[in-house]
Amino acid sequence: MNAQTVIKICQEKGISLSDFALSQESEQDNISKTEILTRFGQMLSVMETAARTARETPIHSVSGLTGGDAYLYEQRRKKRSLLGSTASKAVACALSCSEVNASMGRIVACPTAGSCGIVPAAVLSVQEEYDLPREAIVKGLICAGLVGQIIGEHACLAGAQGGCQAECGSASAMAAAAVVELLGGSPAQSFDAAAIAIKNSLGLVCDPVAGLVEIPCIKRNAGGVMNALTAADMALAGIVSRIPFDDTVDAMNRVGRQLPTALRETAAGGLATTKTGLELAETLKNR
Repeated sequence: MNAQTVIKICQEKGISLSDFALSQESEQDNISKTEILTRFGQMLSVMETAARTARETPIHSVSGLTGGDAYLYEQRRKKRSLLGSTASKAVACALSCSEVNASMGRIVACPTAGSCGIVPAAVLSVQEEYDLPREAIVKGLICAGLVGQIIGEHACLAGAQGGCQAECGSASAMAAAAVVELLGGSPAQSFDAAAIAIKNSLGLVCDPVAGLVEIPCIKRNAGGVMNALTAADMALAGIVSRIPFDDTVDAMNRVGRQLPTALRETAAGGLATTKTGLELAETLKNR
């Protein structure tokens, strides 16, 4: 399955990406659409809690390396953020989900734990801004899942295999596509947004300090949701990705294979091997 085929089917049948994905999963797994919607509704509930928790009360990671940033940013955005209401809420939600993950709280890996804040932050911030019903957000998540499935089939979703472009890049693509659908865009526009989001993160390395999904992962989730919202806004304006989604995913796959091992979640390169990064890792060892 690829984007080109999915777009063609959706255009012929006059359906959305989420409708296509819902029918496909129902047929393949032999379960009702109602059950699928219920499952995604349960995932949304987990996302809502994770996106709120660290904004309301400062929480810290098990390692002690990170924490409290979602709370700090929430206070900032309540006063006056540079980003406006939608984007600033998205950043706060992304930080919160990621901090909940680092503190061993409950999150939805979408598509991975290290990129867990991007999709929830995008859809929840847009939901609030446009007063969208919960049912629409559930379908938005289904749309995001379809995009992630295609990326997983033709490239990868793991930082250890393809760098952070495969995690935060893929999550940004999933989020961008979902936002476009939520705001009435076409399937083709959703894939344009997803392609733009991947292009904006192509080659992003995975370099976790001390091998933990904290530094720079948490703040990369904030950057990832901004990437997603930017890509979605461009696609909704009618801007087309000159390199189509399928080609973009192929490029991401090739770039991931070309990345040296040191830049694929081994903590052997990038920020992990800076002077400060090494000092932080040594501090944890000596605890």
